[in-house]
Formats: sequence, C-alpha cells, structure tokens
Amino acid sequence: MPARRWMAVTESDLYGFRKALPGRYELHGRRPGPARAPALRVAEWTDLQPGELVVHVDHGIGKYLGLYEIEFQGRQQEVLAIEYAEKARLYVPVSQAHVLSRYVGLGRHRPEVHALGGRRWEREKSAAATATRDLAGQLLETQAARATLPGHAYAPDTPWQHEFEAAFPFQETPDQLAAIMAVKRDMESARPMDRLICGDVGYGKTEVAMRAAFKAVMDGRQVAMLVPTTILAQQHFETFAERFAAYPFSIEMLSRFRSRAQQAEVVRRLRAGGVDIVIGTHRLVQPDVAFKDLGLVIIDEEQRFGVAHKEQIKQLRQLVDVLTLTATPIPRTLYFSLTGARDLSTIQTPPRDRLPVETIVAPLSDELVRAAILREINRGGQVFYLHNRVRTIEHVRQSLRALVPEARIEAAHGQMPEGQLAGLMRRFVHGEFDVLLCTTIIESGMDIPAVNTILIEHADRFGLADLYQLRGRVGRYKHQAYAYLLLPRHGRLFDTARQRIGAIKQFGSLGAGFKLALRDLEIRGAGNLLGAEQSGHIVAVGFDLYCQLLKRSVAALKGEKPALLVEVETRLDFLDLSTAGAAGAGAAVLPHAYIEDENLRVRAYGDIAAASSAGDLNRLRASLRDRFGPLPPAAERLLKVAGLRILAAARGLQFIEVIGDKVMLRRGADWLQVDSRFPRLSSATPAAKLDELLRLVRGWK
Repeated sequence: MPARRWMAVTESDLYGFRKALPGRYELHGRRPGPARAPALRVAEWTDLQPGELVVHVDHGIGKYLGLYEIEFQGRQQEVLAIEYAEKARLYVPVSQAHVLSRYVGLGRHRPEVHALGGRRWEREKSAAATATRDLAGQLLETQAARATLPGHAYAPDTPWQHEFEAAFPFQETPDQLAAIMAVKRDMESARPMDRLICGDVGYGKTEVAMRAAFKAVMDGRQVAMLVPTTILAQQHFETFAERFAAYPFSIEMLSRFRSRAQQAEVVRRLRAGGVDIVIGTHRLVQPDVAFKDLGLVIIDEEQRFGVAHKEQIKQLRQLVDVLTLTATPIPRTLYFSLTGARDLSTIQTPPRDRLPVETIVAPLSDELVRAAILREINRGGQVFYLHNRVRTIEHVRQSLRALVPEARIEAAHGQMPEGQLAGLMRRFVHGEFDVLLCTTIIESGMDIPAVNTILIEHADRFGLADLYQLRGRVGRYKHQAYAYLLLPRHGRLFDTARQRIGAIKQFGSLGAGFKLALRDLEIRGAGNLLGAEQSGHIVAVGFDLYCQLLKRSVAALKGEKPALLVEVETRLDFLDLSTAGAAGAGAAVLPHAYIEDENLRVRAYGDIAAASSAGDLNRLRASLRDRFGPLPPAAERLLKVAGLRILAAARGLQFIEVIGDKVMLRRGADWLQVDSRFPRLSSATPAAKLDELLRLVRGWK
C-alpha cells in the first residue's frame, strides 16, 4: 500500500519457500517414533517361505520346510525344519535362527542341496573365505590410496548454512537428518569423503547433496554434480538455482541443452574460478573441463554411466570429496553396504503423507488407457505415457489424441533438438498440457509432483531396476499415484519377464527398494559386477554368507575388531522353550498370542539370536514393545537368556548347562565345574535361577 507506506512481507518472500508447519510433536521438541537403524542385513530384507532354499552356516544349503514344534529331551520345542540331501532333516531351535539365511544365488544357477555331515560344504565355504580375502584387498586398495592423500577439512557450519537449511520447505525425516550429519562429519575431517547415499525415489537425497554443496562453496571450493541425462541436469539446475537464489553463488549447467558457445564460456569460467557449482552430464568428464579448486563431486545414479566415464570418476575420487546418490539399489549397492569397504547412509523413512504407488498389471487396451488418463486429468493431475520407440512415437500420439480428445498430449524423446526438448519439458512442468508421451528419458530423477499416473507400454521389455525407477516418477507428493504396467494382449512372456513383473507388483510398499534389489540379483544375476571367479563362490555359498565372509575379511585388513560372534550353546533345564507352555513360570519364548504371524515371530527370534551387545537387546526390547505391546514374562526371560549368551561369549565360554542346581561351563575343549569356585544355584523359581546364573557368569574371570 504505497500511499500508506506499508508493505506485508511473508516468510516465502524472505526464504523463497514456505516452510511446512511441524506437527505438535515437533513443536514440543520431540520427534514421533525412533530413528531407524542406518542399514539392514540381507536376511531381513525378505521373509523366509517354506520351499525356499536357505543356508546354514555349518551345514550348507537346504530346503526350508517351515516352523514346527517337536519333543526334544522330554520337552516341546519350537524349531525351524530344514531338509537336506536324501530327505535328511535338520531341526534348528528358534534360539539359533541367526545361523540361517535365505539363499540368494545368481539367477540361472540353482544349487544342489548339501548332504548332512558331508565335506563338500566345508570345502566350498573355505574356498569362498579365501577368495574374499583376495577381493577385500582389491576393494581397499583405492581407500588406502585416498587415506594417504591430504584431504581438505571444511570449517564448521556458518550462519548462512543454518539459514539455507532453515529454508527447506519440508520437515526432514530422521534418516535424512542422519545422512546430513554423516556427510558433514566426513567433510569436516581431513580424510577425503567417499560416501554413498542410498534411498528410495523422492526420499530427499537431493537436499542432502545441496547442503553438502553449500558447505563446500562457503569454504571457497567448487562443486561438480554429474548426472546421467540432460533432462535430469536441467531439473537439478533449476532446483539448485531456486534454492540458492538468495546467496551470491554462481551456478551453471553443462549439457547439450547449452550451445557450444555457452559451453565454452562455462568451461572458461570454471577454469578461472568464476563458477561455484556446475551441473552436467558426461560433458563434465571431458578432457577440456578443468577446475580452479574442485572440492566436491556429487554423482547421481552412478550405475547409469559407462565404463570409460567410471574410470575418469575413479581418478577424481582420489583427489576430492565424493558423494554418490542412488535411488535404485542395484547389487553393487548391496555389496558395498555389507562389506564396509565404502561409507554408506541409507534413507529409508518416507516423507510425511507419502503413499505407496498402486501398481496395476494389465493387458494393453484402449478402454483401460482412456479411463486411466481421464481419471488423472479429472482430479487436476498430469500423466506420463511411456512408449519406448522413437520411430513410432508420433503414430502413438495420433492414436492417443483420437482415443482421449479431451486431453492435451505432446511427445518427447531424446532425438529431438535440444531447444525443442527443453521447451517442451518446461511447458509440461508448468502444466500447459496434460499427457507427456515419452521414451525412457524420464527414467532418472524427474520430480514433477503434479504427475501421479504413469502408463508403461510393453512393461515386459524393461529390467526390474528400470521398472522401479519409472514407477518412482509418480507418487512424489501426498496424492495416491498409479503405475500401469501394460503387457501385450496376445504375447507370451518369457519366464524372467514374468518374474520381474511379479516382483514389481509384489513389492509396492514404501521403501521396498532393498527387497527388489535382491529379487533383481536372483533374476538377472550379478553379471561382471564381481568377476567370474567371485560369482562362482557366491553361487556355492549364497550371497548373504559370502558378504558376511567378505565383511570379516575387510575388517581384518582394516585392523578393526569384527563384531562379537555369539556362538554360545545353553541348556537350562529349569526353562521351558515350548510355546505350548508360554504362560508357565519357566517359559522363555515368544508366545503365539504375542506375535501371531509366523514370519514375524521367526524374524524376531533371529534378531534376538543375532544380538551381540546389551545395546542391541535394549533396542530389540524397545522395538518389540513398540510393535506388539508390553512384553509378556516369557519374552522377557528369552531376552535374559540372550543376555546370558552375550556375557558368556565375552568371557570366552562356548557352552552353559544347568542340571538341577549344578552349573557346568565349557571353554574350548575344557569343562569347568563351577561348584569348585561358586555355590550351586540356590534359588527356587526359574526367574530367580536365571538372575542368579547371570550374576555368576558376569563375575566369571
């Protein structure tokens, strides 16, 4: 109101964004729910089903038959039944569920089950362990070279950094905050950073990268962001320009959307230090591109680059901080995350109000296409229609216009002139037409919240990772999104295509990327990822056990102490291990009434058995209480038995047996009769006996 010399200034005028209001928990300084663990074991990413192959660490590969109750030593006991060669059965107590893992091989190779007591398993496991030691050395070679080079230690956060982060228009998720803190710690240390940020599409990896870039530029260093496609480069450029608009930083783009003269000017300014942040495609790794003071390289979707470009990226890694973002957790990601050969942060918490994408598999039909497009348009949204053939894309556009005359439809593909493609994408982002008929140029990183329906023609022709990425182009906001996988009406699918379609349909929940990655590994194998020799060892022992062996080898070569392996057997005659007697005073089980679902109960037993510290048990206790309610006495006693095993392992004991009031311990081949140094158990009730035994082992020297 100029006449009154009065102006209203909003928050978005000051920051460029409107900050999402926090919920009442955040207003009181609390975040709802515990933060998730930074990473998960392979065994937890997929449930065991009867009929599937499993790997027992001591007996090899067998067929899982399910959960049974058997009578053992006069007591009912819940066990996992495994079938080996010649119909031999092995019953594994649920308290030892951690020694089993689901067998994940390499696609076409299905192994023969082992014979109980045979020597083949020991030979194969020994050969795999030897191979992992050699591979671990190769994996750590680059890390060792980086460790000897002096890195740049960035200064702590500045006031501008805090202002920039406060302008983020959404509430950060716990995993996102953990990843941001890990990146900042890496940058403030003198060791060059090489961190992988792994998270599902739309989970906020770009914001982590932007905060790292801001920190680097505030210290006077340059930042290069490498992306696989020109459209993604354009989108990242616009996102960075918008977020950094309030600060005096120079941001440029190098891609075919820029003319040769414009590219030459950007290259000249990069060399002179006139550009702070450059975002580009493979053009960034050409020989003529040089930097005055490059400090940080951000790589988006590294697996989309060719071998030659990866070799150039490897050279960069030894000189500067590197931050790699991946939305599709391919086998390489799983591999490095388990070995510890590379720093990893996972973002698994979905943004608030995010809904899983509904996946619909159906034959291609005009009626379905018209209904899907009209439903999205009628609720004010936009549609991707994917037809991955440039030669026939114009014919499909004419057909769609005749089928849905109410919709405004345009076509885009990678062979279009740069200016025309860029202008078309800009018009689509601004909502000037309803349906974008396109090829897979939209596959990586496209973020258009208004697009919440995607139709994919000939979905059987795409790989699992491709389908996962394409489905991730929709559902980026709080509206329900739909992905239609359209199959040929009269065509016969190959087995692998049917498996891929089934997997993408099955794993439609939020954060299902890790499960899909395992299915991808099974369906198509690891290819040349690990080399032919290593692939052979994976087939022999399974991916999970192979990664455990490799992780131990990496830790040994690093000089780190591997995690405590709790391999203590307990036989306590005063405890009842049957779920039938779960209400009894001596029961130490997870009762059926507490966890009714068999898969969840087996997984919980496995988690308890795999715990290697008191902290692990406390987290498990909190998790069980949060999911299933207050722990019954039988479950509390089961956790105490797990604590007893952890105490015994720390003191070098392998076996604890209690018969009546007599306690026997074994270390190696030596039996140690406790009553020569300690009194026999004097307590009357099972709970008191267990507490007394815990005190006894805790005091053992």
